[in-house]
Amino acid sequence: MHNYFYGWYFKFQSRTQTLAVIPAIHRSGQNGACSIQVITEDQAWNVEYPASAFHRMGNDIWIGENRFGERGVSLAVHTPKLDMSGELRFGALLPLKYDIMGPFSVLPFLECRHSVYSMRHVVDGSMLVDGRKFLFQNAFGYWEGDQGRSFPREYAWTQCCFPGGSLMLAVADVPFTGIHFRGIIGVVIWKGREYRLATYLGARVVQARHGRIRVVQGNLELEARLLEEVRSPLKAPSDGNMTRTIRENAACRAFYRFRKGKYTFFSFKTDRASFEYEY
Repeated sequence: MHNYFYGWYFKFQSRTQTLAVIPAIHRSGQNGACSIQVITEDQAWNVEYPASAFHRMGNDIWIGENRFGERGVSLAVHTPKLDMSGELRFGALLPLKYDIMGPFSVLPFLECRHSVYSMRHVVDGSMLVDGRKFLFQNAFGYWEGDQGRSFPREYAWTQCCFPGGSLMLAVADVPFTGIHFRGIIGVVIWKGREYRLATYLGARVVQARHGRIRVVQGNLELEARLLEEVRSPLKAPSDGNMTRTIRENAACRAFYRFRKGKYTFFSFKTDRASFEYEY
């Protein structure tokens, strides 16, 4: 049986609180399992379940009693590692105009494929996490996913919802037929319009070091800069096994700038950014 993983990333964010939940299923050889990872601004948990606890119907996912999908998230995790319960309801999702992978979505040998289900939606409800209450009222939500065998060897990923828009940018080492190249996928939603930056549209990386990513595509330029170290450890797939440890900040300080030629759409610092930087 081939090795694989499927993972979904749900983020919920108010002005004062951030919570991210990652349900996943993974298999290596005859060994399969699923998991729920939880990240706050300053903590992270990983709870494992047997593979038989996983069920999926369309975009709705169940791991035991825990449900994830288009209408929202309902959690009932009661283990020695983590006690967590509550329900969060989603407003209308904001999907992309077409698959974020573009023509790469049909390539059969990619080690990891990305999906974006909603760039931004309203979240309402509450969640109790080890005695701490997370309350979301007219808050922001974001939903994406990954599938394949392994996370890229080197990559950077960031996401941020902000007044007037939302963005996601990923730059990764991509092995393909014996060579490696830097792949780019990124989307900016700004004032109701979708701007896409991607390798298949001619985007190229002009800088990716010291926590700074700068991508150019024609006269568009998107810059993301991490302004603090990444902290929270997460489990990530390596050939189907969740044996790799990466680090993510669910809410951290970062700088973003998006320009077209000499015109700047936006330029701001925030303490609400999500960032992974694996270089």
